[in-house]
Amino acid sequence: MSTDITITTETTSTGILLTDVAAAKVSALLAQEGRDDLNLRVAVQPGGCSGLRYQLYFDDRQLEGDVVREFGAVKVITDKMSEPYLSGATVDFVDTIEKQGFTIDNPNAGGSCACGDSFN
Repeated sequence: MSTDITITTETTSTGILLTDVAAAKVSALLAQEGRDDLNLRVAVQPGGCSGLRYQLYFDDRQLEGDVVREFGAVKVITDKMSEPYLSGATVDFVDTIEKQGFTIDNPNAGGSCACGDSFN
């Protein structure tokens, strides 16, 4: 018995966006680990003090309903449940004296907590 898995690959500017700086950082991290089989998965999960929390991690899986967007050599995957929450969101990487890490600017977020780790 065969199972069909539907995966959508997009190269358009709709949905989640990855800045050039963030794409370069993802590429550098993957090169550092010697891995070219991983993608950046961005998801929204229940949790945090505002109700929803972002998750960013490397993943070698593609699941049914996943939306895959390509930014140069970097693929960003979002699951079908997270996709509406992340449409129009921009993932960036900042490296300043005050802060270092990935950030998400999400126009769909109605509010966030003081620590900035969760949104609603």
